[in-house]
Amino acid sequence: MRSRLTAGQMGLMRGTSTMAAPRKYSLELRERAVRMYRTTEPKPQIKKMAVDLGVHPEALRGWIRQAEADAGERDDRLTTDERAELTALRKENAQLKRANDVLRTASAFFAAQLDPTRPR
Repeated sequence: MRSRLTAGQMGLMRGTSTMAAPRKYSLELRERAVRMYRTTEPKPQIKKMAVDLGVHPEALRGWIRQAEADAGERDDRLTTDERAELTALRKENAQLKRANDVLRTASAFFAAQLDPTRPR
């Protein structure tokens, strides 16, 4: 008896996800925390502020660093736009590699069909 797969299982088998993972912290909380840190003088301790907001200190630190990179204040991180472009380019590159593999296999198959005496 054949088992039936759901659309989500089929997507996972093909290497594509059908739904994004749920976020632990809302985007609103993230934006508010970063805005609060950037506007407060003197700068608060990230660990203390994270405890007050109920978030993990490393999550808050990452959000702040990303906001600084997006504002052009940091050169050691990619901006959000650059990161999205890099992700899209990597995905396109993987698709092109798969297409090349398919074409290479198909051309070898058809070459063997046309001339069976030819070594592979």
